[in-house]
Amino acid sequence: MQSESLALHTDKYQINMMYAHWVHGTHLRKAVFEAYFRKLPFGNGYAVFAGLERIAKYVEHLRFTEEDLSYLMEQEENYDPAFIELLRNFQFRGTILSMQEGDLCFPNEPLIRVEGTILETQLIETALLNFMNYQTLIATKASRIKLVADKDVLLEFGTRRAQEADAAVWGSRAAYIAGFDATSNLLAGKMFGIPTKGTHAHSWVQTFGSEQEAFEVFAKALPDQVSLLVDTYDTLNSGIPHAIKTAELLEKMGKRLGSIRIDSGDLAYQSIQARQLLDEAGLSYVKIVASNDLDENTVFNLKAQGAKIDTWGIGTQLITAADQPALGGVYKLVERELDGEMAPTIKISGNPEKVTSPGKKDVLRIVSKESGKAIADYICLPHEQLAREGEKLRLFDPVHPYMKKTVSSYEAVSMLRPIFIDGERVYQLPALQEIRQHHRDQLNMFWPEYLRKLNPEIYRVNLSQEAWELKQRMIEEYMSQLDE
Repeated sequence: MQSESLALHTDKYQINMMYAHWVHGTHLRKAVFEAYFRKLPFGNGYAVFAGLERIAKYVEHLRFTEEDLSYLMEQEENYDPAFIELLRNFQFRGTILSMQEGDLCFPNEPLIRVEGTILETQLIETALLNFMNYQTLIATKASRIKLVADKDVLLEFGTRRAQEADAAVWGSRAAYIAGFDATSNLLAGKMFGIPTKGTHAHSWVQTFGSEQEAFEVFAKALPDQVSLLVDTYDTLNSGIPHAIKTAELLEKMGKRLGSIRIDSGDLAYQSIQARQLLDEAGLSYVKIVASNDLDENTVFNLKAQGAKIDTWGIGTQLITAADQPALGGVYKLVERELDGEMAPTIKISGNPEKVTSPGKKDVLRIVSKESGKAIADYICLPHEQLAREGEKLRLFDPVHPYMKKTVSSYEAVSMLRPIFIDGERVYQLPALQEIRQHHRDQLNMFWPEYLRKLNPEIYRVNLSQEAWELKQRMIEEYMSQLDE
């Protein structure tokens, strides 16, 4: 779970390509890669960028240990010892620009741009995508759940169902960025300062001779943090009545029962009945927590049914992103050194959506000065000044150019911030609370139509005229070569 000693956290073909470049003498040529995704997850209208902190620490500590080098020397490729020596002295010396964690982001726009030698830009691809793809996916899922839950409390309960320890800890962090209030994972709490919450298991109740005894023992042990799981035997006929008796005991001690938790059955019906029983007993202050394979869809439906649930424990569906377990982000070469000069490059594909946009690019968020709301994301080449100077801007869809919009009276916000320059980190990693607030501020910049769970409006991501023409020209040049 640490970011040190991860030099071999890469695909073998990265090392093999690095080696082939070294053998050919091209390993120090300059290259520019951009990381992005092609399709929004979950049918959502936006994604939430996350993973930058781990990427930054990974790059900062990126070194090959002696154990790493010994392992590489054992490989069937039989790498030249001089190449191994090159890796022994490796340190990232390139430049990285990135969106900020918590930013809303969209398909086919650079989230991260990496500039450096082909050796170093190739090496970090796998780990960078691994961290970006997973954390962005979980943050997006968590943001969807938060928008449905609104002001209700959200607890991340996914550790035991996560794909190993790293996923549990970093997934908890991603969920917290997007609006979750606490986690059950103590290590995530320790590492990131996330509030931690917990109740007890069914096994606690089963350990004792009666449910009432189990509740009372637990309440006496933790009188200031009592949350009782009431569905071990019978929620309405056993669990709730015993919880009420325990609450009365706590009141005599000058304490209060914090909540009850329901983990099975008809959560809508049971929560409504539980609320009625608690209120009739004078326990209107006791909160109702629900868990049991919840996600944004079940939360939405339960709220529509009038469920009386104050706190939602979300586990498996969140931490595994069960309905779409991968983001599919890619890392593509867009510019390379050619005869001492940097030149754009393009990847052509039989799948039109896989054709890349050539050249190093910036992302500008076009924000209306009148409303303060985002209008579009504008992808342009670094030297272009039209949007930066606030000139009247013609936006058109890169796939359907007839879909046009002209904007004026706007601010162009640069979305890619320098993180490393010539190998030195120049970006101060913000505290998690700052990132969390930044995400809330980002949401406020977008109209509700883009944020809704079902059938969201498609947000504009437009290429500049010059960037679009460059892409069309390079496609034509390539196709002309095939015709010769």
